[in-house]
Amino acid sequence: MSNLFEQFEINKIIPVSVKNVDLSFTNSSLCMLITVCVVMLSLTLCLRKRTVVPTMAQAFPETVYNLIQGIIEETLGKDGLKYFSFVFALFTFIACGNFLGLFPYSFTFTSHITAVGALSVFFLLMNTVLGIKRRGIEYLRTFFPAGIPVVLAPLIVPIEIISNLSRPFSLTIRLVVNMTVGHIILKVLGGFVVSMGIFGFLPLFGDFCIIAFEMFVALLQAYIYTVLSCVYLGMAVSGEE
Repeated sequence: MSNLFEQFEINKIIPVSVKNVDLSFTNSSLCMLITVCVVMLSLTLCLRKRTVVPTMAQAFPETVYNLIQGIIEETLGKDGLKYFSFVFALFTFIACGNFLGLFPYSFTFTSHITAVGALSVFFLLMNTVLGIKRRGIEYLRTFFPAGIPVVLAPLIVPIEIISNLSRPFSLTIRLVVNMTVGHIILKVLGGFVVSMGIFGFLPLFGDFCIIAFEMFVALLQAYIYTVLSCVYLGMAVSGEE
């Protein structure tokens, strides 16, 4: 059986280095670009013809639209719909990236801490900027909630800061671990298909079952990542825990 982690290796396609900084275009970059193109092309094709009674093609983006709208209204309220474009892009990017990784010879960039972590850190910075813009100096209450005695500030403030900074970490690890474990299981079962000879149909059947489950996990993890991101955004702009 080949190396289980070979499928997660970053390979340079177009090597680029600027002042000893590696800016190479990699297989991860390629799959991110493909993901963006697939999302944009799919939505464009599905919405070419709009009818009062939605066709199957039109029903797909409308279902995703209603899903994201529901997430925003539940976590951010009606006022949060102004963030709809960003949340919609976030969900479709992660979901499509998860699904893309299930195709042979593809690359699951959502299984890499650097890729997902960069997105999570960006979201933390965006939350901070929006929180300060929306609440001003009151945003500092995030680290010292009202009603707590001042004498406890040296204890509470560091805890709240660490809690705030840990959010990107929790978002990243949850998604990365789920994507990584699923692909490792597929690799292991794939190895048994060859090694078991005529009985290889048993792990092959298991592989099909895991793929079906992974499709569910891919959608579920994109949903969870989006919901938690909206919850954290709501905390930043409203101050409600």
